[in-house]
Amino acid sequence: MKVFIKNKLISWGGSSTVLNENEDPIFNVKGKVFTFTKKKKIYDMQGNLLYVVRNRFWNFFADKVFVFDANGERVATINKNKWSFNFNYEILDTADEMSIDGKFFSLHSSIMKNGQSVATISREFTLVRDAFTLEADEKDIPFFTALVIAFDNIKDKKLKDD
Repeated sequence: MKVFIKNKLISWGGSSTVLNENEDPIFNVKGKVFTFTKKKKIYDMQGNLLYVVRNRFWNFFADKVFVFDANGERVATINKNKWSFNFNYEILDTADEMSIDGKFFSLHSSIMKNGQSVATISREFTLVRDAFTLEADEKDIPFFTALVIAFDNIKDKKLKDD
């Protein structure tokens, strides 16, 4: 299944819409205007909370973003060491060994699970907003969407800090 994650053109808090291939909305991502951790909540179209994504408050030695399920349980942590020359991002706190492989400014990345590519992320080049295409098994789309939002949080923080 292929979905399109597009930041809204006018959004103070970093809200996004996730569309399927027919351009029907399947998830809403709502960000807050004033938040130190870039907290974003992912909802299905019925308004049910699926995931919460937020940056770690203090990021001295590594950029970290946490993904929580609807019950508040941490289901993933994306970690990027600030001084590492390796551009891969670790995905920790999951049952399987996972990572996001791809250079920081590359247009294509992969979500790896136990050494196998299970999803591809394509970053769309736009001047006014971030947009991604995510391709994966349909059952994995909600969680992988949360990972893309988390990955985007790290990238946005990195660009802001540079």
